[in-house]
Amino acid sequence: MPFADFIMDFPSLDLPFPEDVVQSHAVRSEHGLSVFFTFLQDMDLPPHSHGPQWGTVVEGEIEFTIGGETRIYGPGDSYAIGAGVEHGAKIKAGTRVIDVFAEPDRYPLKG
Repeated sequence: MPFADFIMDFPSLDLPFPEDVVQSHAVRSEHGLSVFFTFLQDMDLPPHSHGPQWGTVVEGEIEFTIGGETRIYGPGDSYAIGAGVEHGAKIKAGTRVIDVFAEPDRYPLKG
């Protein structure tokens, strides 16, 4: 199920990935960044680390490696990634996730 129309009107992020692979719509506050991601194609997210992150899979599937432990996450599954913990993923086309970052400026808003 697609995200609601009003969510799709939230600003997009300037991501280091092509828009034909992943779309984003975000809400930013001084305390964090909430992002609604839609993956249009399969995507490999290389290992990286940053501040704390929490997320939940709305639709689709992610094979996440977090701190050296690999697990498959599907609809309704949530994950928490601590500050500085290395993580990477294989994300299937059609996957939708909501990620919340403790860093309000994790990604810049477009425009």
